[in-house]
Amino acid sequence: MSNPLLNDRFAENVGIIEGETMTINGAINKTLLMLLVVVISASYTWFLTLQGYTDKAQMLGYAGAFVALISIIAMYFTRKASAIWAVIYSVAEGFFLGYISILFESFYSGIVAQAVCGTFASMFSMLVLYRTGIIKCTERFRAVFFTAMMSVFVIYLIQFGASFFGRSIPQIFTASPIGIGFSVIVVLIASFGFITDFDFIERSANNMVPKYYEWMGAMGLMTSIVWLYVEILNLLLKLNSRN
Repeated sequence: MSNPLLNDRFAENVGIIEGETMTINGAINKTLLMLLVVVISASYTWFLTLQGYTDKAQMLGYAGAFVALISIIAMYFTRKASAIWAVIYSVAEGFFLGYISILFESFYSGIVAQAVCGTFASMFSMLVLYRTGIIKCTERFRAVFFTAMMSVFVIYLIQFGASFFGRSIPQIFTASPIGIGFSVIVVLIASFGFITDFDFIERSANNMVPKYYEWMGAMGLMTSIVWLYVEILNLLLKLNSRN
C-alpha cells in the first residue's frame, strides 16, 4: 500500500546547508535496487514451494509480511537508518510476494505475468499523467486519496476480524459483479498512489533534503508497487474464476 507516512508535510523545513542532498535520480536508482532485492527474495520462496517445502515458504511469507510492515513504521521514527530499513523491507516483502505469487499462479497459469505487466503499465501511465500535469498532486488530491486509501484499509480490517468468526463482508470479496467492481476501484486507488509518491520525491529533491530521503522516496514507490500488484492479482483471480 502507498506509504501514508510520506505525507505532504514529511519533507517540509528539512533543508540542509552541508552534505549531499537528495536527487530524483538517486531515488530512482534506489527504487530499482529495492526492486531487484524483492525479485531475488521472491524467487527464493517461489523455489521453495516448487521443491515441496510449502510449510517453510508459508512461514517466510507470513513473517515477511509482518517484518515489511514493521520496517515501514520503523523508517518513520529512525529516518537516518532508512537504508537499513529499506533493505530489510525489500527482503521481507520479497518473501511474502514470492509465496503468494506462486499460490495465485497455481490457480491460473500466467496470472503473475499479467499482474506484473499491469502494475508497471499503471505506474508508467501515472508518471506520464503526472509529468504532463494532467493530474496534479494538490492538497485536495492528497486528502481524497488518503481518505480512499484508509477506507479500503478499514474494509480489509473488518474482513480480517470477521474471518475469525467464519464471517465475511457480503459480495465484495467474491467474484460477483459487485466484488469485481470493488477490486477495480481499489486498483484505481492504488494506481493514484503513485502520484503522491512522485510528488514527494520531486518536492523533497527541490527542498534539498538530506541524502537518506532517497530511501524514503524509494520505499514509498515500492509500497505502491506491491499494493497495486497484489490488488491486480486479486482482480485477475476474480475475473478468471468467472470463466
